[in-house]
Amino acid sequence: MSEFKIGIIVADYDEYLPLAKRIESGEYEEYSFLTRKGHKFEISTQNGRATVISVLCGIGMVNAAVIASHFKTIGCDIILNYGLSGGISGIKKGELTIVTEFVEHDFDLSGIGYKLCEKPNQRYIYKSSDRLNSLMDGFIPGAKKGIAVSGDSFICDENVKRSMKENFNAMSCDMETAAIAYVCDFGDIPFLSLRQVSDDAGDDAATSYKEVIDNSQIVLADIVFDFLKVILDSYEE
Repeated sequence: MSEFKIGIIVADYDEYLPLAKRIESGEYEEYSFLTRKGHKFEISTQNGRATVISVLCGIGMVNAAVIASHFKTIGCDIILNYGLSGGISGIKKGELTIVTEFVEHDFDLSGIGYKLCEKPNQRYIYKSSDRLNSLMDGFIPGAKKGIAVSGDSFICDENVKRSMKENFNAMSCDMETAAIAYVCDFGDIPFLSLRQVSDDAGDDAATSYKEVIDNSQIVLADIVFDFLKVILDSYEE
């Protein structure tokens, strides 16, 4: 029987709450790292079992990277992320996207000769796990796949949105995924990010995002929770 340690990173309290409720319907322990709180629980199938640790990391790239690094330190074999994103191109409000590639859109050394968002001596574009992406694609057929751009800004500007589409062919934008993807790439940890589009990253993005939160339209927590058993059933000794 295969055994895993799986980490789940969620940035926003309202996005994390549905997962917390699902976890707390069974046996669990409270978990904390520094000031960040979360849950620890066990899950099993005939093929495997896993210790799962979920943490509400807080919004932003640094918060996400800190928890991803912590998960690496404690030996997580897989890291999962879910949350809301702004739609840039080819995706509509409410749709789900499996993010395949990640770019840090607010990193810029182009003034000294590097490509936009390129970091010296590092990978330019980070990627998620092909295997996990394929499993999720089979679990929720119809989810779109594409590139996410991340940075420490809530995007609500048509000009910025257009730039992200033209420069990176981005499907969505958020404030955490590229940071997690970087840590997972650096630490050789399989990573999957499932995102739901809450707004179009345009001038009315803030209003659209609030509507999704207030109307409890987030389905991501249940999908990711149920996906844990899919992961375990896909591995054999």
